[in-house]
Amino acid sequence: MREAQDMESEARDGAAASDPALKMRARTVSVYYGDTQAVKDVSLDLRTDVVTALIGPSGCGKSTILRSFNRMNDTISSCSVRGEILLDGQSIFEDTMDVVELRARVGMVFQKPNPFPKSIYENVAYGPRIHGLARKGAELDAIVEQSLRRAGLWDEVKDRLQHSAMALSGGQQQRLCIARTVAVDPEVILMDEPCSALDPIATAKIEELIHDLRGRYAIAIVTHNMQQAARVSQRTGFFYLGELIEFGETSEIFTNPHEARTNDYITGRYG
Repeated sequence: MREAQDMESEARDGAAASDPALKMRARTVSVYYGDTQAVKDVSLDLRTDVVTALIGPSGCGKSTILRSFNRMNDTISSCSVRGEILLDGQSIFEDTMDVVELRARVGMVFQKPNPFPKSIYENVAYGPRIHGLARKGAELDAIVEQSLRRAGLWDEVKDRLQHSAMALSGGQQQRLCIARTVAVDPEVILMDEPCSALDPIATAKIEELIHDLRGRYAIAIVTHNMQQAARVSQRTGFFYLGELIEFGETSEIFTNPHEARTNDYITGRYG
């Protein structure tokens, strides 16, 4: 039995090594809240060379599966996760997997901007400081600037880094949260409806940012906005009643879905 497990693990590692763009794999993942099953046997991959969008009606399980990728569901006492989720071929549920380290490697941007009640600088510097990524002030300054540049925010805030982050607009706060996420050099960025509280101009900036970040990080975005999914992603998964009904190329999902339920949702018959 042990030999079979070792062979299976070596095969997984070999597949991951031969496909460096593949960062995370979920296999037959089910999530329960008490006795209620919210996600049913979901399997999908997250890759650095594409943005993955998860769509579906409210309450269909798309945010729940997203939160499973960095074990945010651990914070809910009634929640349990079954199945396998791998990061670079290693199970995120292993005893040797440090959850704090996991959440640095797999960052998350939430629906509502949640900057710390600190300065703009301290919001970005917080993660690198506690993870020991910078030993000197100059190194920290460089990380803050680079992160704000990647988030498309540097030119707007470079002259007021010591001002409160709470004084920024909603769109700026969300980009600051993205800068805070990339500051710890993650491998995966999870976005849970990051534009739902933003106006169209701010939304366009976030979408442009997602496009710019593609290839550097594996990005997964949950969105209720099908037009947004079509604009920003290259692969899309459609969820319904806790099941992943269809997963494939975004252009295929939106123009030629294979499942009737996907077509019904895309064409507005429910949702």
